[in-house]
Amino acid sequence: MRRLPRDSVAPALCIGARTAYMLSIMKKIGFLSFGHWSPSPHSQVRTASDALLQSIDLAVAAEELGADGAYFRVHHFARQLGSPFPLLAAAGARTSRIELGTAVIDMRYENPLYMAEDAGAADLIAGGRLQLGISRGSPEQVIDGWRYFGHAPAEGESDADMARRHAEVFLEVLRGKGFAEPNPRPMFANPPGLLRLEPHSEGLRERIWWGAATNATAEWAAKLGMNLQSSTLKFNEGGQPFHVQQAEQIRAYRAAWKAAGHAHEPRVSVSRSIFALMDDRDRAYFGHGNQGSDQIGLIEANTRAIFGRNYAAEPDVLVKELAGDEAIAEADTLLLTVPNQLGVDYNAHVIGTILTHVAPALGWR
Repeated sequence: MRRLPRDSVAPALCIGARTAYMLSIMKKIGFLSFGHWSPSPHSQVRTASDALLQSIDLAVAAEELGADGAYFRVHHFARQLGSPFPLLAAAGARTSRIELGTAVIDMRYENPLYMAEDAGAADLIAGGRLQLGISRGSPEQVIDGWRYFGHAPAEGESDADMARRHAEVFLEVLRGKGFAEPNPRPMFANPPGLLRLEPHSEGLRERIWWGAATNATAEWAAKLGMNLQSSTLKFNEGGQPFHVQQAEQIRAYRAAWKAAGHAHEPRVSVSRSIFALMDDRDRAYFGHGNQGSDQIGLIEANTRAIFGRNYAAEPDVLVKELAGDEAIAEADTLLLTVPNQLGVDYNAHVIGTILTHVAPALGWR
């Protein structure tokens, strides 16, 4: 691990034991964009083309700044990023180091075999840098939108069960084992034995993440050997502050991973809205009305969720506040949610200020 500069370590050490613990962890820091676009005159992202091209440009800018990851949210029937693999492939062709991922793909909408082909192709173009977050999805723009994509739960299944079934099929075919009986008179010569999906990208199976909203689904993901993504909200399962519940979820996940006996170590990411107030622009956008506490609400009918707070302050204040976030301390990867409609230049500024003035005190590099 590279030694941190003295001037970044000193103020962090005085905060106490939690920051000292955080300093012992090598973290990765990336951004997470929802890819919103709107024809509003106040938006810098007014069309779907703007959203896609600016997402690629922001991945390039983030790599140049030294960030570790560029992640994109996937929503269907919305003015947001909806088809991740062309975007990931294009970003992979324009970059060389940064991880490229999703947080998350709604598996209720996916044909897992076709998805495996798309994912394999995009990962090969990117040189093995994809980190794909998948999940059972969140409330969508239309009722049962997955039905329009040709999917329906089997008898006795819920839509969440269907998503997990699709995920298990996806994981299995990513192993690269043959399963399909070859045609005895094929158009092209086949290798011997059963056939697998092509193109196959070796190692992608270990770079699949599950976006878990509950402790139980985090444990399920661990048993299947998926990494864990925990967002800025989760089901309210205990009444404690959001970051405490999220930290408990991560610990339950790690315990389940250990019990499953997997050969490699898992990764865990958490997402946060964090803004360093460096200039008048930052203060105008985020210096007022800062959501300094958790929020409770209904994410679905009869499902109470807890939403984590936002962070917006001068860098030294942010370091102290983030030092008390138990989930950040438990995770190895931090995803910064960015206001993508403010444009590439401003979002590069947001990412750069966190990397320069805040991240070293969180154990980054």
